[in-house]
Amino acid sequence: MRRRSLFLAAVPASLVALAGCGGNSSDSSTASDGASPSASGTSAPPPPKIVDGPLPAITAGTGFDQKPTVAKGPGDPSDQLAVKTVIAGGGATVAENDYIQANYLAQIWDTAKVVGNSYDQKTPLVAQLAQGGVFEGWRYALTGKKTGSRVLFSVPPTWGYGSDGNPQAGIKGTDTLVFVFDLQATFNAKSSAKGSEAAQDDAALPKIGTNTDGKAPSIEIPDTDPPKKLVSGYVIEGDGEPVKAENSLLVQYKGVVWNTGKEFDSTYQRKQLASFSLQQVVKGWAQGLTGKKVGSRVLIVIPPALGYGDNPPAGSGIEKDSTMVFTVDILAKM
Repeated sequence: MRRRSLFLAAVPASLVALAGCGGNSSDSSTASDGASPSASGTSAPPPPKIVDGPLPAITAGTGFDQKPTVAKGPGDPSDQLAVKTVIAGGGATVAENDYIQANYLAQIWDTAKVVGNSYDQKTPLVAQLAQGGVFEGWRYALTGKKTGSRVLFSVPPTWGYGSDGNPQAGIKGTDTLVFVFDLQATFNAKSSAKGSEAAQDDAALPKIGTNTDGKAPSIEIPDTDPPKKLVSGYVIEGDGEPVKAENSLLVQYKGVVWNTGKEFDSTYQRKQLASFSLQQVVKGWAQGLTGKKVGSRVLIVIPPALGYGDNPPAGSGIEKDSTMVFTVDILAKM
């Protein structure tokens, strides 16, 4: 069977990720202390029944976002999806095709061997609950849950690795897996930056809308020549961790050409978030977003030398030696 990364996230084609370093967009985070698991198969199995159990006990680390210790499975596991909300959160409801941010632990039912863990690395997983993108068991178990919740569930091979298992991770084709997920956040096409509005008092720079309703913010270009150097500044300053040059990000963004104000790329128009590595985008994006806080909206003005220069993508509507203006909402670090 064709194998698919467990953490694969749908990444729409975007202009910023097609040039610069010459690579394509990356997939999402692989926060794990072991071999990266992979979902099996080329077509989805039929939906499972959601049952109450049996499920093993969480014996230590019982608080939300504490690394849990989970006992061996009690007897034989269900051949369906056993799901229990251990801690009920009161946040946003996770929908299918959302990106979730969560800490998680995965182990084998029979042996309690841990095969995946984000807690030790202190880097939550960010993944999209899309059909064919992650374990089908994740999609069925987590859709409908609220952020702030801890969810304990078991996934038999049918909705996990299938009959091939994952020999690299020591998982047989007959192994049922047990997961604990602490759901921190959920993101979709209506997600926006969250934080404090920053002053936009430089008349020589574009002014960016500060709406946080999930709609595309406005970009007002001043009637002046564009700056010769990269400009990067907060429109809305979030309170998350600073972005590092080696990070991958989940974002909303919109890009226009300075001289014409013409929009050439937008996640808002596609109604789909974008994720990518900062090592695989144009230099202006990588430099402009490094150091900015997660949760922020950032204005980036990219001169030609840090954008596409004299070789813009064909059919993009971007002319040679164009200065580009972006508004970027940094939703999550991956």
